[in-house]
Amino acid sequence: MIETTEDALDWVHQRGAGALAGKMGIEFLEFSVDRSVARMPVEGNTQPVMLLHGGAYVVLGESLGSMSANLHAGPGKLAVGIEINATHTRSATSGFVTGVCTPIHLGRTLTTHEIVVTDEQGRRCSTIRITNLIKDAPARV
Repeated sequence: MIETTEDALDWVHQRGAGALAGKMGIEFLEFSVDRSVARMPVEGNTQPVMLLHGGAYVVLGESLGSMSANLHAGPGKLAVGIEINATHTRSATSGFVTGVCTPIHLGRTLTTHEIVVTDEQGRRCSTIRITNLIKDAPARV
């Protein structure tokens, strides 16, 4: 059972956030059921015109929302994304963006999280909402 924020952050580091999150340079800074924070570099995740790619915002949001849903789900359960949407309101061009994930709904079978992504000046760049379905984890072979 995960009881502290430090235990939860250890859990995410041990479990890993997946190969894509690693390729994108996503770094988890804070992690709990109530609030999770991660950052991602703009460099390496841009469109040809050097703006952070809209899909990169979504990868950051889904990484935060899915990992947070899995922490809530607990042992023997698996949370999988079933719906995601994003509204991009500003373009980041350098430095890092930071995503802050908070739950909107934490149920037995569904979770919904909002992820607000800001640039280094604290300006909102994107708002992402993800819904995850919680189901039994598959048996390991």
